[in-house]
Amino acid sequence: MIRNVARLVFGDPVHNRLSKRVRRAIAGQQNQGEILVGWVQLCLVIFFLALYTVAPKTSEGTIFTPVPYVLAFYFLVTVLRLILAYVWELPRWLLLVSVLVDIGLLMALIWSFHVQYEQPAPFYLKAPTLLYVFIFISLRTLRFDPTFVLAAGVAAAGGWMAMVWYAVRQPSIGDVITRDYVDYLTSNQVLIGAEIDKVLSILLVTAILAVALVRGRRLLIRAVIDATAAQDLSRFVAPEVADHITSAERPIQPGDGEVKEASVLFCDIERFSAIAERLPPDRVMHLLNDYFDTVSDVIGRHGGIISQYQGDAMLITFNTARPDQAHAANALRTAVGIQRALAGRQFGDGEVLKARCGINTGQMISGAIGTHDRLLFTVHGDEVNIAARLEALNKDYGTYILASEQTVRAAGHEFAHRAIGVVPVRGRETPVTVYTIATDQELSRKVSTK
Repeated sequence: MIRNVARLVFGDPVHNRLSKRVRRAIAGQQNQGEILVGWVQLCLVIFFLALYTVAPKTSEGTIFTPVPYVLAFYFLVTVLRLILAYVWELPRWLLLVSVLVDIGLLMALIWSFHVQYEQPAPFYLKAPTLLYVFIFISLRTLRFDPTFVLAAGVAAAGGWMAMVWYAVRQPSIGDVITRDYVDYLTSNQVLIGAEIDKVLSILLVTAILAVALVRGRRLLIRAVIDATAAQDLSRFVAPEVADHITSAERPIQPGDGEVKEASVLFCDIERFSAIAERLPPDRVMHLLNDYFDTVSDVIGRHGGIISQYQGDAMLITFNTARPDQAHAANALRTAVGIQRALAGRQFGDGEVLKARCGINTGQMISGAIGTHDRLLFTVHGDEVNIAARLEALNKDYGTYILASEQTVRAAGHEFAHRAIGVVPVRGRETPVTVYTIATDQELSRKVSTK
């Protein structure tokens, strides 16, 4: 019962233990909120100073005029706290002290009105300046921490009750308590019910804001956790795929996909098994990371998306999650760019790598495959299988880029190519017309032979 009521009032609790990264992110948001509080307070005190300067003075001749001094002191305190918020993560004890100072200065200012205007103590209980209490309380919500809202509200309520007690306990003015509302408004008498209303209003506003902050803070924590997880997962999933998933009208289900014309490129390292056999696992991992880092720059430059890693192989798609009208040409540019990036470069501890690429263009399904609790966003279909088979056929023809006729036609005349012929493809009854795309090395050899 109690848990259900607490969940209704404060929202669902955050059960996960917060990591240091999440705590740092929340602390960063709170520090920004503290800076915002400082700027708002600075604007307020400047406004009050300007208003006091231009407003006509109704207490001319009174020696005791504390308002400018209180405002000047509050201005200095606000500026100092704002500077510290920029250069230092303010500790909680200092923030609590500053909240008490804010409320204390306001109460002292209100208390001084009866001295400044030479009136009995109950005079200050009717000062509209009390409304500034709600500004100070609401300002603390910008930090997303209910502790400081509660501190401001309780301090204000306690301060006002002390002010009421002081007003009714002045021996020089006798009994000032009244039950007549008209007398209360038109004289320096005190209506206890009215002062209780003020205190209850302060406490109620404080409680509502504190509850809202607890709910908001829990949402903030969950949002930071989700954002941190999304940031981490974005390194495992292409950003375009993540955008497609998060912008979907409903949760992605297995089999959800779109049939479209796209290009797919399979890329595999030549003789990688032999390299991995003679190297220890840690050096293999270092070599692969170096290789993938180099190749991914080329892929990203031409609009490709790495849909899958399969050991040392990559499945790269064009015009799937990211629209690309020139997908076939960009697939060929990527393959040529990979060859160019690998030429003359050493990876890991001095290994020279070469990559074979197979490219095909056609109608394929781009979407999610898997189970309800584990999905993979990829492309599938016969055209994808052809690209994979073309990559493997490079070994038979001594080439490094093989592309289907559909890809070469769709790409235009930008690329030098040579027909391999109509070749059988493993797993298919219908043969495929295949072309090899000239690399920089092949073009340079042709020029030298001429």
